[in-house]
Amino acid sequence: MFRKFLALSITAASLAGLSACSAPERMSVSGSTTVLPAVSRAAEQFTADTGQLITVNAGGSGSGFNQLAEGQTDIGMMSRDITEGERAQFPNFTFMPIAIGRDAVVPVVSSEIYDAGVTQLSLSDIAKIYRGESDNWAEFGGPDKAIFVIDKESSSGTRQTFMDIVMGSSKADAPGADLVIGSNNEEQTAMTQSDAAIGMLSIAWLNDDVKGLSVELANGEIVTPTLMNVQNGRFPIVRDLNIVVRNDISAPAQSFVDYLLSAEGQVFVEQSGYIKIK
Repeated sequence: MFRKFLALSITAASLAGLSACSAPERMSVSGSTTVLPAVSRAAEQFTADTGQLITVNAGGSGSGFNQLAEGQTDIGMMSRDITEGERAQFPNFTFMPIAIGRDAVVPVVSSEIYDAGVTQLSLSDIAKIYRGESDNWAEFGGPDKAIFVIDKESSSGTRQTFMDIVMGSSKADAPGADLVIGSNNEEQTAMTQSDAAIGMLSIAWLNDDVKGLSVELANGEIVTPTLMNVQNGRFPIVRDLNIVVRNDISAPAQSFVDYLLSAEGQVFVEQSGYIKIK
């Protein structure tokens, strides 16, 4: 009886060990909060199809790159290009950005300001607001209210794209800012809680409380923030949505990259409010 029990115990232990060994190692993806919705949706379906476990975390484009470079994540997410400075910090690796979609960064205002008549601004108007040279909505045909200016953290891909076009440098200071914030959802919440705010958000984050402004170009043309105008190149503040990998990418991570670029994976890019890359 004892021998039979021992044999059963060893067999059970062996099966448990075999199960643990055969369980897929969890893959991780981290970075841009703009890229995150599409990748999260794709990861959920990829796990259902393959059994490969994937954890997707936010943190911003800069954080995504650093975690990838330091081997803390398998794939980074970035809503901007990798800088030469970032590459120089990790000379032992080659980093490859891979576009999975296209997006617009839209100047946004509180719905109260939009409904009061401020529905468009020129790039120079927006620059004046962020430089602190214009601080009342009355200057732009709106109500007599102080402008509440929301900026994003310097490592944000959304900020760098926005500042590059609006201020002429991705690293431009914004002395007119009243609040510096991190993720898209945090900024969306802050915009909703104010009745006089201006900020910058991915086109997918617009809603009834956070309105996207049309942009007046230097030639006088006024361009509305629509997916069509992103696709046709008319809207001036656009960027690729990237995943980033190292040259030593693992086979499971490469499989997920291939999935994101497949017809099935690109569906999740469109479902998240962006333009598919293929």
